[in-house]
Amino acid sequence: MKLFYAPGACSLSPHIVLNEAGMTFDKVKVDTKSKAMAGGDYRSVNPLGYVPALELDDGTVLTEGPAIVQYIADKVPDKKLAPANGTLERTKLQGWLNFISTELHKSFSPLFNAAMPQEAKQVFRERLAARFQHLDKHLADKDYLLGKTFSVADAYLFTVSNWAAHTGVDLSAFPNVLAYRKRLAARPAVVAAMQAEGLIK
Repeated sequence: MKLFYAPGACSLSPHIVLNEAGMTFDKVKVDTKSKAMAGGDYRSVNPLGYVPALELDDGTVLTEGPAIVQYIADKVPDKKLAPANGTLERTKLQGWLNFISTELHKSFSPLFNAAMPQEAKQVFRERLAARFQHLDKHLADKDYLLGKTFSVADAYLFTVSNWAAHTGVDLSAFPNVLAYRKRLAARPAVVAAMQAEGLIK
């Protein structure tokens, strides 16, 4: 398998999950601005030009992080990275993946846009604060999003919440979120992915 990634981007989520799964995979770094990668134009892999993409051994290419991480989890059910398909718990996991994707990920995106007016950015920061307040309440009595067990949704939330420091989103009012992030940051799979992408030493 090949994971196409950009350091610190949302592709960090499947990178973490692949590590958690104990899978062997190659990493292909992508420049998301120029769309360049070793061996050519990344748009030959994903015509939309954004990461992540996961190329399977048979040449099939998967895109969209929430789909990719569930695929990985289902390949190694013994690792319990996602509840079984068809269960209520799996639906809850998908709910969190959708929340992270639509309410957090897409609210952070404008904050990286240099052309976005500061007034507009402030609207998105306020929206994110409300979403993180919801998460802080949810995590008050839970180690992870689904309770006591790490899941692929946690890899995605950790990845997206990393962007707060780079975009002026203050998480200091959310102690449960901060404690959660500390727990995630200590996981060996997270450390290995962060080191491989040059995000930590």
